Amino acid sequence: MTIDHRTGGIVLMAILLGIDTGGTYTDAVLLDDERGVLAKAKALTTKHDLAIGIHDAMEAVLPAAPESIQLVSLSTTLATNAIVEGQGSPICLLLIGYQPDMLGEAGFERLLPRESIVFIAGGHDVFGEEQAPLDLAAAREAILAQAPRVSAFAISGYFGVRNPEHELRVRALVRDLTGLPVTCGHELTTDLHAPLRALTVALNARLIPLLRQLILAVQAMLDEHGIHAPLMVVKGDGSLVNVKTALERPVETILSGPAASVVGARYLAQATDAFVVDMGGTTTDIAVLRDGRPRLNPAGARVGEWQTMVEALEASTSGLGGDSEVRLEANGDLRIGPRRVVPLSLLALEYPAILETLRSQVEQPEKHLEPNDAGRFALRQRRPDSEGALTPGQREIWRHLSEGPLALSQLWRRTRHPYLYRRYLQDLIEQGLVVLSAFTPTDAVHVLGRYEHGSAEAARYGATLWARRLECTVPAFCQQVVRQVVWQLGQAVIASSLADDGCSSALDGVARLLIDRALRADGDGNLAVSFCLRRPLVAVGAPAATYLPMVASILRTPLRVPDHAEVGNAVGAVAGGVVQTARVLVRPLPHSDALRVYLPSTGWRDFGRLEEAVRYASEEARRLAEERANGAGAGAVQVCVERRDRVARGGSGGLEEIYIETEVVATAVGRPRLGHH
Repeated sequence: MTIDHRTGGIVLMAILLGIDTGGTYTDAVLLDDERGVLAKAKALTTKHDLAIGIHDAMEAVLPAAPESIQLVSLSTTLATNAIVEGQGSPICLLLIGYQPDMLGEAGFERLLPRESIVFIAGGHDVFGEEQAPLDLAAAREAILAQAPRVSAFAISGYFGVRNPEHELRVRALVRDLTGLPVTCGHELTTDLHAPLRALTVALNARLIPLLRQLILAVQAMLDEHGIHAPLMVVKGDGSLVNVKTALERPVETILSGPAASVVGARYLAQATDAFVVDMGGTTTDIAVLRDGRPRLNPAGARVGEWQTMVEALEASTSGLGGDSEVRLEANGDLRIGPRRVVPLSLLALEYPAILETLRSQVEQPEKHLEPNDAGRFALRQRRPDSEGALTPGQREIWRHLSEGPLALSQLWRRTRHPYLYRRYLQDLIEQGLVVLSAFTPTDAVHVLGRYEHGSAEAARYGATLWARRLECTVPAFCQQVVRQVVWQLGQAVIASSLADDGCSSALDGVARLLIDRALRADGDGNLAVSFCLRRPLVAVGAPAATYLPMVASILRTPLRVPDHAEVGNAVGAVAGGVVQTARVLVRPLPHSDALRVYLPSTGWRDFGRLEEAVRYASEEARRLAEERANGAGAGAVQVCVERRDRVARGGSGGLEEIYIETEVVATAVGRPRLGHH
């Protein structure tokens, strides 16, 4: 196996197993250096226990001799979903040198109970000088008090990125006293924004036990099949790390799925500059590929309501997928999503009895059915931790669903107060305990004969109910659904293009009208509008081949739907390389000719001359980047060092250059180390 050092991508010369857990499906692929994709499979993602879906997908692709696999890599939604859904293990956040009012609007009160945040005297100033002695006695007392009720510790020192000494001393104390996982802020970012740095390290600590459970489950599956190859995890920037590094910094795996899709698209389509559109069952992610590299978000990844300082892919996500619910807005317009439901065509495969219910609804007079309930079912998705935690109304609905899917019209007939019980059902859905089944774009393409992986009969019954409601034919309704998906996809692509050009996402009414006219080219009106996208589209994901050709045609741009696009994320899980970066800052000290080199893990060192300081910074950055890459599982590492000087104009006429600082960035790239026993 060789490495493409420009992109960090792997040129395959080994048998590799890639696994991706998406919002709807978990994909697995087996890749061979000469024959490409040897096997691929999809299984439903089991959100209550991701390991089940991973097991099902992996089982379907394993070769006759599983021990021949030399690398396994996992792209997982666990970190992203856990942050969005507010899940995580109990932790203690130790803040050294912070004042309570420094936390500002970061939202800590929504993340941690107040008693889990402990303020300790200490910290440093912007130059890395100690602003107050570290109160180790207070740290010891807090650690011992918190340890019995937490699963991990997070530490953030004020200006800890300029001098991590206090963070390191408290980390050593946590390890000595508890043996629990512990993360320091300086290990995750070099940014000075103290509240966001503290938030990021807290999110990281909350994720460690969750990711450990998943990693242990996957490792047990591999051991069961005699696979002893290294296990890697995809980071949010598309690069790979071994499980040891992933468990130390799980927050870096947020946006792992979208990043894997870009890497997979680059590998499968051999693309270097394109918009990558990953359309799955639940969402559509759009990202930009430039010179073979995914564009990263300089401000850090934002996940749900949380702004982090994690360097990750810059992608736009919309709640539009093949399994998005078809619905009517209040004004009567048809919309797709954002809620993911189980397609009727898929539900009928597992529960054939629903066909009789759908047939009965089609044969009933329309006045006997509430329009919003027709063709919709509720079913259990996972068991609650304790049924005692449910309210009486929620428990009643839970009992009604004990024997399988139940039509909403039947459910309301069994309840005493249907209006109230709609709210109880919604609560169960929001908790992930119950899921709805309804008509989706997947059902529409079943009816139109463009997709044949489910029950076309169930899809046709659902379409008939909708067509009756809209007073049109079944084919006309299904075509309308497809056009609406294309319109919403086109909007998302145009929005991503404008954002990449630096345009504001807040478009005025005229701009929205022009975009709408361009996407509805068959509409009426005096003004015809057309757009031309200057970058090609590369489409991955199972529904991509159905909808993206129409989007590309409207936007007058080339489209590539590569072979195996439906499992592009799983390909991307093993087609990336190990990439680790180290940043070292050089800044002049005030009222002095000295220059200070700030090292991200050991403190600072002063020099008298700039070139001497930069040379030392470059050596340390190179050493640290290579050390990190080796520690993350890379072999045959190559390091590139870049110097970035920052100056300002001043003096007479603004012509004099005033030196501000130098940042030395070392990037180490290597292929994952392979091996099997």
